[in-house]
Amino acid sequence: MSDKHQDVALILKLYELRREEGLRRARRWYFAEFNPQSVDDILKVWGSGHDGSAYFRMITSYWDMAASFVNNGGIDEKMFMDANGEHVGVFSKLEPFIEELRQAAGMPDYLRQLETLVRKTPNVEARLERLRGLFTRWSKIAEKSSA
Repeated sequence: MSDKHQDVALILKLYELRREEGLRRARRWYFAEFNPQSVDDILKVWGSGHDGSAYFRMITSYWDMAASFVNNGGIDEKMFMDANGEHVGVFSKLEPFIEELRQAAGMPDYLRQLETLVRKTPNVEARLERLRGLFTRWSKIAEKSSA
């Protein structure tokens, strides 16, 4: 099998894993309900021991792991970036607080692989801002529907 075929197989495997029920619940929670306004909001969720904590850790570790595969040459970067965008969305919620979060957690390299890959995205700052606006709207819709 050629390198490109192996890359395709790996990207499809990552996609298949995203369809697993636990990860689907975590993704739904992360994008519709998790709307941090400060590093304290993130730390409260992260350390809560509730479903949100597990979901947060599941989503962030999944995308940091996938990013590490790309950053270390295990998956073709262009192909991965052409086929995925969710990792940028994941990082968009944390980006305004990432340095403070790393400091508060005592983990200076926390999500460094994810950040490294996201920063390679063309027009990344504008895209991060657009995604934050979109996810804020989704959170408001989720709040209204659960009230």
